Amino acid sequence: MPVRRFFTQEQEQAIIKAIQEAETNTSGEIRVHIEGQSKKDTFKRAVEVFEELGMHATDLRNGVLFYLATEDHKFTILGDKGINESVPEGFWDNIRDVMGRKFQSGDFTSGLTEGIFMAGKALSEFFPFQDDDENELPDQISTSDQ
Repeated sequence: MPVRRFFTQEQEQAIIKAIQEAETNTSGEIRVHIEGQSKKDTFKRAVEVFEELGMHATDLRNGVLFYLATEDHKFTILGDKGINESVPEGFWDNIRDVMGRKFQSGDFTSGLTEGIFMAGKALSEFFPFQDDDENELPDQISTSDQ
């Protein structure tokens, strides 16, 4: 199945809305990228995608990437340097576990939206929304077949 058709239009809009709502609580920037397979380790591929999407260019280095390799049944949550230097070890573990349970039951939309909301709430403690905050990265889902 082409990656672009992994989510219905309604599901994709629900994910984008979750990103937009989560970003109202934090200056952090959230992106979702999906592709079918990765010939590399999922984490290494997520790092490449993070760079390709220019996520390292946020002012506070507080971008978060939710990377899914749908055919491999793997995903990674990747935070930028500013986040990783600010948060405690294991910061992403609960979010990963909640998403993983939803994914195992086949509910990818709910898994992503819940993970995104949890990330926004958690990031708001370290990177609260600022009055002059600008949306530095697009909210749309990126794919390997764009």
